[in-house]
Amino acid sequence: MLSPNGINTILFDFDGTLRHSFPLPSDFFTDFVLSHGYSISHDDRLRGARWEHYYWASSLDLQTDIDMFKDENEAFWCRYTYRRLIVLGLDTQAAEEFAPDVCQYMTDSYEREDIVPDELPEVLGTLQKTGFRMGVVSNRDKPYWEELVALDLCPFFEFSLAAGEVQSWKPEPGIFKAALERLDSSAEQTLYVGDNYFADVVGARRAGLQPVLYDPKGIFHDPGCPVITNFDELLKVVQSN
Repeated sequence: MLSPNGINTILFDFDGTLRHSFPLPSDFFTDFVLSHGYSISHDDRLRGARWEHYYWASSLDLQTDIDMFKDENEAFWCRYTYRRLIVLGLDTQAAEEFAPDVCQYMTDSYEREDIVPDELPEVLGTLQKTGFRMGVVSNRDKPYWEELVALDLCPFFEFSLAAGEVQSWKPEPGIFKAALERLDSSAEQTLYVGDNYFADVVGARRAGLQPVLYDPKGIFHDPGCPVITNFDELLKVVQSN
C-alpha cells in the first residue's frame, strides 16, 4: 500500500544516511583532541556535529575556504580543522597551534569501514515491493553508483545523482528538481530522507518535497518535519503521510 496522501516516490541522501563510516571521522577527531587534555562536553560534541552539517551544506564558510585554497588540499583541511577546533571550544591560539597536528593525525591514522544500518535493506525492500520508486541524491562532485553496488543497495534504487553532475548542490532546489525529472515524479508526491538539516530539510522544502530528517544521535532540535532515528520508523512516516 502506498502512502494515503499520494506519496509514491522517496529520495534518499547517501553519506550519513544510507552509508555510514565506522568510526565516524568526527568521533575519531574529537577523541584525539580529548587525548591531549582538552575538555569537550556532550554539548560541545553536538555543537560540533551541527556545525559540520552546516559547513558541508554549501555554506559561505565552505565556499570561502574553497576559493581561498583552491588546489591547496592540505591547507584546506588544516583550515577546516582549525574551524572545528574553535567550535569545540578551543581558543584561537590553541586551535591555530594544534590544527596542523590534528590534520596530520587524521591523514595518517584515520581508516574507515563503510556500513549500512542493519534494518535498512529490509525496509528498502518493503518500500520497493509496495510500489515506491526510489533514488539517491548526494552533494558529491562525482558519480558514486559503484559504492551503492559495493554496499548491496543498488537493487533498490533506479538511479543515483551527484550534485556535480548537474552543477547544483543542496540546499539549492535544482538538484532535487533534476532528480524528480529522472523519475518523472512531482515534488508533492515525494519524500526526501537525509541526515543534514541544513542541506536536506531546507533543500527539500525549497524544492517543494516533504522532508524527513534521519537523526539517530539527536543532533537537531525541532526541525519542523518528521524525525526518524532508525529506518523502521520510516515505514510509519510513509503510512501517516
